[in-house]
Amino acid sequence: MTSTLHRPAELRADGPFELAASARFLEGFTPAARADAAREPDVLRLAFPVEGSWQHAGVLIRQRAPGVVTISVEAGGDVAEQAVRQVRRILSLDLPGEGFAAVGEADPVVGRLQARYPGLRPVLFHSPYEAACWAVIAARIRVIQAASIKRRIAQRYGEPVEVAGQQLASFPSPEALLSIDEPLGLPEIKRERLRSVARAASEGLLDAEELRALDPENALRRLQRLPGIGPFSAELILIRGAGQPDLFPANETRLHEEMRELYKMPDATAAELAAVAGQWKPYRSWVALLLRTHREARTS
Repeated sequence: MTSTLHRPAELRADGPFELAASARFLEGFTPAARADAAREPDVLRLAFPVEGSWQHAGVLIRQRAPGVVTISVEAGGDVAEQAVRQVRRILSLDLPGEGFAAVGEADPVVGRLQARYPGLRPVLFHSPYEAACWAVIAARIRVIQAASIKRRIAQRYGEPVEVAGQQLASFPSPEALLSIDEPLGLPEIKRERLRSVARAASEGLLDAEELRALDPENALRRLQRLPGIGPFSAELILIRGAGQPDLFPANETRLHEEMRELYKMPDATAAELAAVAGQWKPYRSWVALLLRTHREARTS
């Protein structure tokens, strides 16, 4: 990949943020397949196709001071600015976080989770496109198996990108994914669904900013028009792909189990749990991530 190193951009978080917390999250987040992420707690390397142009970019992210990160971009063509915007969304730095502490002050359960995971904000898939591909790949198979398949797809159809001395496999662009012609552990129906996702991304139907601008219910309905995308997957794409900050996952059963445990509501219905989550506004997705992170740590 021919690339140009662009001058670092500096980002300041509005509210608590620690890059080391993001790195620790990625280290344990199987879809990312990044067991190396937390080896350098103040440094994070990412490679991804940049939304819109779908040119591949590599980014080196460093935390220079509390709440301050710098982003160096290696990319072909004039895509550095868009890559930085994408990183802001991936790390949830595109949203004000000052009010998040107030949620914890009002809800002791949330407050304890914030104290346990200081500076952790949602770490997203690189794009709704990549989140939708993950949803297709992971349907009805083990997460570890799905991560292995996603990695093989990136290695076969994606782009190798060197980021500060380390080579990462960037996930294929929608155009490249349309050419998928090997099983790679996937049945033909899933390969065709991946091609449908690629076509939707090429047509702008998975644009992150547009999905976030829609009423969440309308966005979820749009996403469920994609073959193989049901209610659970649509929530995943909207929350963890587009970065919708204030949506309670109505179909995430493990989250609901953790809420019943921590709130001591063993028989609560999903509607009753959603009512509890109402006090987390406008950070319902953020709190849900803390709950899921705690659940995974407690049950692994």
